[in-house]
Amino acid sequence: MHQRLLEAANGSRKFVLVLESGEEAFASITGFATEMGLLGSSLTAIGAFSRAELGWFNPATKEFVKNVVDEQTEVISMMGNITEEHGKAHLHAHVVLGTRNASAKGGHLVAGWVSPTLEVIIEEAPEHMKRGKDRKSGLILLKP
Repeated sequence: MHQRLLEAANGSRKFVLVLESGEEAFASITGFATEMGLLGSSLTAIGAFSRAELGWFNPATKEFVKNVVDEQTEVISMMGNITEEHGKAHLHAHVVLGTRNASAKGGHLVAGWVSPTLEVIIEEAPEHMKRGKDRKSGLILLKP
């Protein structure tokens, strides 16, 4: 991964990350966020995956269903946030993936193997955010 600080002002920073082929995006972004203390940030990304694992939350069972996308795809859109959960960086990102036949697949990013690149912009907020378990839904939600 290549990284660069683009801006730093008023208690916030903006970074660009360029992930390389073979890197697993979720782990790489989470590791960078942990290292830099980015516990209140938003992110966007574009690029491509050779394989991805997406999650879909079933409210009836309060469980995530994992969907494997085992083909080369374009990351048409990736957006999310990085917050604090139990003192650690927690990445919550959703992706839309474009397939060869121009159909789209999307969901919660569980894992994505970069091929050939993923370009990520992370913008830190001056105030950090926390997550906690919501009793009603069973999800780990933002706690403003």
